[in-house]
Amino acid sequence: MSYLATPSGGRAHGHPDAMTSRERVDLALAHVEADRVPLDLGGGLVTGMHVSSVYKLRQALKLDPPGTPVKVIECYQMLGEIAPDLMDLLGVDVAGITRINNAYGFPNEDWKEWEAFDGIPMLVPGLFPTEREPGGDILMYPCMDRSAPPCAKMPAAGFYFDAIIRQDPIDEATLDPADNCEEFGPISDADLAHLQAQVQRLMPTGRAIFGDLGGMSFGDIAFVPGPTLRHPKGIRDLEQWYMSLVSRPRYVYDVFERQCDIALANLERIHAAVGDAITAVFVTGADFGTQQGPLISPKTYRNLFKPFHIQVNDWIHAHTGWKCFIHSCGSIWRLLDDIVDAGFDALNPVQCSAEGMDARRLKETYGDRITFWGGGIDTQHVLPFGTPDEVRAMVKERIETFGPGGGFIFNTIHNVQAGVPVENILAMYEAVRDYGTYPLAGGAA
Repeated sequence: MSYLATPSGGRAHGHPDAMTSRERVDLALAHVEADRVPLDLGGGLVTGMHVSSVYKLRQALKLDPPGTPVKVIECYQMLGEIAPDLMDLLGVDVAGITRINNAYGFPNEDWKEWEAFDGIPMLVPGLFPTEREPGGDILMYPCMDRSAPPCAKMPAAGFYFDAIIRQDPIDEATLDPADNCEEFGPISDADLAHLQAQVQRLMPTGRAIFGDLGGMSFGDIAFVPGPTLRHPKGIRDLEQWYMSLVSRPRYVYDVFERQCDIALANLERIHAAVGDAITAVFVTGADFGTQQGPLISPKTYRNLFKPFHIQVNDWIHAHTGWKCFIHSCGSIWRLLDDIVDAGFDALNPVQCSAEGMDARRLKETYGDRITFWGGGIDTQHVLPFGTPDEVRAMVKERIETFGPGGGFIFNTIHNVQAGVPVENILAMYEAVRDYGTYPLAGGAA
């Protein structure tokens, strides 16, 4: 069986009338059917694949000799690099750009070889900690400053890093919103040059460019603990932060207001540097949902989050050609009217297994107003634990549900995790190839 797809970057097979990936993604975002459903794998840090699964996929596709390591391009979630040869083979339409430093404040450079407990060979940044503690844990430090307390831990035999909460005693009388903004500031000239260089490298590929530009973390719980800060101040405990949405709303609003001012100034400089080369930009990754329902009420979203989402999205739409992307896991059905009204163009990861998030209901209600960038397959149950036939059947059903009329970019529901059978990963991408061509079989035009 062949796993080859039509190359997604340039014109397919060199045909002058064939579509580029960027054109394909642009049409999907405009709710127009292209030649096929666009595919994202690794364009953003919430649309990727764990390094161990990338390794197994590359081996199954015979892209590398056995034992060839894969780069870890995001240390928090241990995401593997989706290299151009893999993108070409699968027909991936989106490539991403990021700032220089990773989530722990040090750059992805000076690569060194390492093996995790499962024996998967990988390349990690030179500052990445590889020595285990006596109990087998690996400790991560902010900016790899070992004089500071550790900010995260990969447990023995673990696949990912977990945040270590470093919360000073909270004194209500001295709480200062500036403390929760310490990690936010003007974008550096070095970061701007880095973004420019990535854009220049990616533009000739013809792929859509996804911008994970940082600095717009309105309550993204991954960053609340301050993983880049040596001694974070403010409200850094996750439970305290969530409670503060109700008990300290004025404080949270002031934090977001400061962040928004910084973000808008940075967006202006970024756009001046890269122009409209970016197709879509990651605006927010705050998770608003659990499996059973939203974490916050619609009123809390309207009062605390929506005003700043509107400011950012309005600025982007008024000054750029970019589209605005929101990532929020879980059951967010009750918030979607406000999310759409806030000006978001694309929703991810579209967790259809959560309460109220039925795929057909989502498409029927919001399919002409927001693009579903995800929702392609259940990564909690079917992809890791189903059979290849079950994987193919779900991919087919989701394409037929979300695909008609455009407004759909195929991606899994969040990152592909470690431990997923490679046969299921192959079956997923075969099904995208087999069922994703317009006009869709079984889908209404």
